[in-house]
Amino acid sequence: MSFFKRSKKPNLPPLTDLEDNPLKVGDTVESLRYDLGKSVIVDDDGEYYYESLSSGERVHWLKMVDASTERQKVKKISD
Repeated sequence: MSFFKRSKKPNLPPLTDLEDNPLKVGDTVESLRYDLGKSVIVDDDGEYYYESLSSGERVHWLKMVDASTERQKVKKISD
């Protein structure tokens, strides 16, 4: 008998930029961390990454979360 139920999914912050614009796979952003510059959001086996357009370096999306706002430290670039 268990009195405590464990949730199967942790409460993750929403995938939004600094201005609270929703982000999705394929969006181009300006990264404000890790010197990625212009990056695109990619899905690799169910995990989201920011991939630099200049260097190809990838950073997991959770590393971009601003602790105080729970938003990504990126700015969405409008098409």
